[in-house]
Amino acid sequence: MNAPGASPESAPELPALPALSAAFGAMPTEPLREFMQWMATSPEFSKLYFRFLGDSAALWRACIEREAGKPFTPPAVPGADDRRFASPEWTGSPYFDFLRQYYLIYAGFVNDSVEAASLPAHEKGQLRFFARQYIDAVSPANFAATNPEALKAALATNGETLRQGIEQFVHDAARGRISTVDESAFEIGRNIAITPGAVVYQNALIQLIQYAPSTPTVHRRPLLMVPPCINKFYILDLSPENSFVRYAVEQGHTVFMVSWRNPAQESPPPAGGAARRRRPPAGDRLDRATWDDYVEKGAMAAIRAAQEISGEPLINALGFCVGGTILSSALAVLAARGERPAASLTLLATLLDFSDTGEIGLFIDEKSVEAREAMLGGGGLLAGSELARVFSALRDNDLIWSYVVNNYLKGRKPAAFDILYWNADSTNLPGPMYAWYLRNMYLENALRDPGRLKICGEKVDLGAIGLPSYVVGTREDHIVPWKSAYQSVHLLAGRGRGRSAGPPGRFVLGASGHIAGIINPAAKNRRSYWLGGETPASAEGWLAKAKEHPGSWWGNWNAWLAPLGGDSRPAPVSLGSAAHPVLEPAPGSYVKVRVD
Repeated sequence: MNAPGASPESAPELPALPALSAAFGAMPTEPLREFMQWMATSPEFSKLYFRFLGDSAALWRACIEREAGKPFTPPAVPGADDRRFASPEWTGSPYFDFLRQYYLIYAGFVNDSVEAASLPAHEKGQLRFFARQYIDAVSPANFAATNPEALKAALATNGETLRQGIEQFVHDAARGRISTVDESAFEIGRNIAITPGAVVYQNALIQLIQYAPSTPTVHRRPLLMVPPCINKFYILDLSPENSFVRYAVEQGHTVFMVSWRNPAQESPPPAGGAARRRRPPAGDRLDRATWDDYVEKGAMAAIRAAQEISGEPLINALGFCVGGTILSSALAVLAARGERPAASLTLLATLLDFSDTGEIGLFIDEKSVEAREAMLGGGGLLAGSELARVFSALRDNDLIWSYVVNNYLKGRKPAAFDILYWNADSTNLPGPMYAWYLRNMYLENALRDPGRLKICGEKVDLGAIGLPSYVVGTREDHIVPWKSAYQSVHLLAGRGRGRSAGPPGRFVLGASGHIAGIINPAAKNRRSYWLGGETPASAEGWLAKAKEHPGSWWGNWNAWLAPLGGDSRPAPVSLGSAAHPVLEPAPGSYVKVRVD
């Protein structure tokens, strides 16, 4: 099936395929093979094809009527959220209007064919993904000769926009990735990740930052944040107006932050004199680090340091994305050892139950995991750029093709946006840790079953953590589907395991996606969130009774956490402690290591 205006030779390579292959192993070809066989033999496909021909003929007649000045109704119109054809140039010209509508008719034909194909559910999901990648790639908006906005700009500037676009393409090709943000506008420690604080603990895997108080009194119990190790920690400390860290500090919390070391380097970079004395041996290598290392040397080490520095036996703990999975694993290990170091647990867009992992899960099976284990299980690194391309492919129109059009066809420079700067700052992962995570979490979903998984030598049970929990999912999350995030409330409460349920959890559903739904500053009061009382077994049942509230969920979270923070006490006049002196100013040196 060739798209309008593009042949298989001229169509751009589907961006998801090499990225998915690198991240998860050999790409499945069975769905495509079965789909081709179905097209060759199915009467249903023949009906769809003849309907497509009829729709194309109707479009041609409508265009003739338009040229003759007769009233006409466009046979195809883009969806309300499709910004590719929003410019009036698309409808002002009969030629480009024809291209636009023909493409939409063709896209509908491809989608209808995929839905009609007789394939198992899992393979049908893979086929839907491939079809979307193909349809998005061959859009006439992605080609200079068929994009009226790009042609208009080129004519208006005597070809200068095309020259600038080619220059930008050459620059990006040399780096191996599409520019999505003006990176010159940001510098870590200058205008991003600038909440005052200091590194007060360091090992081969993490630096621990303690942030300076901004209120005269603080809650007695500190708040430890464990961000995802797939990305840098400063998603929680962006520019000041978007900083979740700054907000928490302003509410009187003593905040500690884990900063994961980028495995690209053999040993951590030198910091100040004290940091040099505490620098890990040069032989420490993270290309062989395991999930147990991330739990014990990461989350558990940070918990102990926060306890020792604050002098408090209990802390409040917060995890984001895979950081929440690591943190929950650590608390379950400690519970198995009879230790209960936390007063509460907040999970932001985190998976503990991997039953539904969205489109990512479509490409994780026994064969692909075995391929990752063979390649990376004994050592090596998974490049962060590969994972970044996978996540971009999940929203290819927003995170790939819009920048192809903007940068290369229109010759514009990307805007300065702190979240996109963070998104382009990728982090490598150790092969053994990544391969273990794929098998035990994504493939076998073993963490949810009490005693099935052994971490750090202990059989873990999430229900044994026994903490009040605040769980946030986001409605349009393409990485952590919100219904899967919802299940964490029940896993942490230990329901249905032959014992009384643990402390009740609160589930909050934020608007927007994986990042924008979490980084929704209270001061801006944008978007909305849904809040319910009871948490029934069904996520749909919860949503049916939940009420929508305007603005950010941050204020609701702080009101929930404040009583769990303990009594107020005077804010500390210095950071760290005698056993954990200040090593260097925040944001530290680990976060500044970049890879492309």
